[in-house]
Amino acid sequence: MREPDPDLRVAVASPSLLGESPMWHPREQVLYYCDIAGKRLNRFDPASGELTHQNFETEPASVAPRLDGSLLIAMRDGIFNLDPVTGRRERLAPVPYDQTCERFNDGKADPQGRFWVGTIYEPRDPAVAALYCFSEGVLERREGDITVSNGLAWSPNGRTMYWSDTKAHEVYAFDFDPASGELSRRRVFARFPVRRSNQDLATYGGRPDGAAVDAEGCYWVAMFEGGRLLRLSPEGELIREVVLPARCATMPCFGSADLKTIYITTARDKRPAEELEMQPNAGCVFSLRVDVAGLPVNMAA
Repeated sequence: MREPDPDLRVAVASPSLLGESPMWHPREQVLYYCDIAGKRLNRFDPASGELTHQNFETEPASVAPRLDGSLLIAMRDGIFNLDPVTGRRERLAPVPYDQTCERFNDGKADPQGRFWVGTIYEPRDPAVAALYCFSEGVLERREGDITVSNGLAWSPNGRTMYWSDTKAHEVYAFDFDPASGELSRRRVFARFPVRRSNQDLATYGGRPDGAAVDAEGCYWVAMFEGGRLLRLSPEGELIREVVLPARCATMPCFGSADLKTIYITTARDKRPAEELEMQPNAGCVFSLRVDVAGLPVNMAA
């Protein structure tokens, strides 16, 4: 792999198996993120360096803060309200799929508080995964025909929604109606080369995983197996590439009081032993200071 960006720091040195869905909590000023394969929700306080976690019996995939101080968390077996202090969970919606081969994945609240969450179809074929919207106690299927749902984010004005299919190596953009949550005019925002069957990982750029948008409307996307984080313009053009010291980047989010720190989760689950030997910080959370602030996390209703 290439030399990582010199401005990168290891923010959380304790590795996850599959770190995902980092979220900066605006009230607590801490970082929450999931370890999907490790079946735990992590909480990291940069001020004290304290890392705590809650363990579960099934995989937590994504998390969003709520106005009442609780958390909304999507897990393999449902969407739950979680009390972060007591650990008490209340199921708000059952899953709309077969849990033996599908689970929830990337999820975020939109600016109006609706919670959007997609699924991953673990056999990878056919493309039966989908995107759902949870609003006012109702879980509704909104898009489909993909395999690995990822990349959810909204433009600064809230009128464009981004969504990706990691397996297809494509990021999509939709016109988004803030009042109704209706999606229209789905189009390809960015497309990346698919790895050839005999292609070495060293020459492979990766596939789009989780993402975040900054105040200038640029889309920051983690490239899984590509060992890099990309900043794309609102037109989908590459502006910046950040080389990471871990091959499997999963998702960025903006944090710290000024929202100018990017936190990047990574994975080490099921990676080859020789790769992990060369990349001992795989699975850790990295951080990077940037000039343009990110958008604050949306609160789920």
